Amino acid sequence: MMESKSPVSKFFTGKTIFITGATGFMGKVLVEKLLRSTSVKKVFLLIRSKKGLSSRERLEELLTSKIFDGLRDTNPVALTKVVAVAGDITEAALGLTSQDIRLLVDEVNMVFHSAATVKFDEDLTKSVAMNVEAVFSLIELCKKMRKLEALIHVSTAYCNCDLTVIKEEIYPPPGNPRGVIEMCKWMPAEMLNSPEMTRKVIGNRPNTYTFTKALAETVLETEGQGLPIAIVRPSIVVAACREPMPGWVDNLNGPTGLLAGAGKGLLRTLHCRRDCLADMVPVDIPINLMCTVAWKIASSPTPSSIPVYNCTSGSLNPMNWGEMEAWGFDSLVRHPMNNAVWYPGGSFKDTQLANVFCQFIFHTGPAHLMDTCSRLVGAKPVLVKICNKINKAAAALEYFTTHEWIWTNKNMISLQDEMTQEDREKFNFDVRNIHWPDFLDKFVQGTRKFVLKEDASSITTAKRRITTLYWMEKTAQVAMFLMFLKVVLGKSKLASNLLGFVANIVLR
Repeated sequence: MMESKSPVSKFFTGKTIFITGATGFMGKVLVEKLLRSTSVKKVFLLIRSKKGLSSRERLEELLTSKIFDGLRDTNPVALTKVVAVAGDITEAALGLTSQDIRLLVDEVNMVFHSAATVKFDEDLTKSVAMNVEAVFSLIELCKKMRKLEALIHVSTAYCNCDLTVIKEEIYPPPGNPRGVIEMCKWMPAEMLNSPEMTRKVIGNRPNTYTFTKALAETVLETEGQGLPIAIVRPSIVVAACREPMPGWVDNLNGPTGLLAGAGKGLLRTLHCRRDCLADMVPVDIPINLMCTVAWKIASSPTPSSIPVYNCTSGSLNPMNWGEMEAWGFDSLVRHPMNNAVWYPGGSFKDTQLANVFCQFIFHTGPAHLMDTCSRLVGAKPVLVKICNKINKAAAALEYFTTHEWIWTNKNMISLQDEMTQEDREKFNFDVRNIHWPDFLDKFVQGTRKFVLKEDASSITTAKRRITTLYWMEKTAQVAMFLMFLKVVLGKSKLASNLLGFVANIVLR
């Protein structure tokens, strides 16, 4: 058997890993990647009890998810390496028992911290507890670890979105992390979480997510001195490009929700500048980068400053929102979704006024009309509720679809240059190789299969349905145009002849 030429894989052999946020989107992909591509000794996952399920029961549920199907078939023993550790990032000492703390302190070699609330409109107090205070607790734990070789922190490329050009460095914070934490403890939550007070606290940041992620980086810099820390900043993380399976995604966040909403015919308008870059990265890109960064930081002397890796695509393989709109629409027509209520379409609007008008015409108005009809026939009205959720989700994205940033990627490119050819293939984070139209095809198919749970065998029926919806839409448009002509031209002979001519064509 030929010796592996993958230093990254070799590095993980026999190592014990501690992961926070393993039940989240990126966390699941990280666990699967480590088990499939390396020979780690053990993987501890910090999991809190939830909805009546214990940490151990939630782990069992996690390992039965579709993302681990390949491992179950090829290497089921690898799944036995995963161990749940009960805890909660919002509690002191991460909610760990003294026994579990001793276990982690004695055994862990590497820590991946991906736990966070990623809701843009999260309450300020909750966002601070999860994204800032938890980092203090994690650093305190890491300082006790006897065998720690690397601590990889997942940040966001948007934590410094008040700037136009964002380098791979930690910038001055938008506030004092300790001061913000103390404020959240002594001020009433209702007051702090009010839109007016939250806006005053976060200043020029668009939401609590970007604000608290910026504070977290400062905590790492000030409290983590001497620790082998690195920061990975992904932009908008979307479905997998290649692994664990093309198109894999498990949530409706961000662009996934846009595709699903447009595919179902529910999303018809979005405030977005088509010329702005749509900076997104398939989830396997930052996961492969995180694994490689862990190898790099552990194999090098501890640097004087924390290395930062901007995991973005805009500077290396740009795609703007207009291109995503066109290519995404093509993919939605090729791979239509079941039970669409309207033909996939709509468009991006350059101005807020145009978007609000179209939301009323295409979202709010029809939803209220249909719900009224539902009440009249004794059915449950649901469209207004769905419409409000869509409008809220779209509003949360507006800042990112109407602004543009330039990120430098020097560290990410330099790291890739250091890798062997085998590592470049096994831990591929080169965004330059992504062909966006092909990827969007995978993205749509993955949203259909993994999120909406729609079987591939239903494609033919879905295509027939959207074809019918297409002609219904065109017929309605022609009817509205004829009504407009009738109103404008009145009872003139020209109008009557034109209406008769068009009616004959439609009937034929």
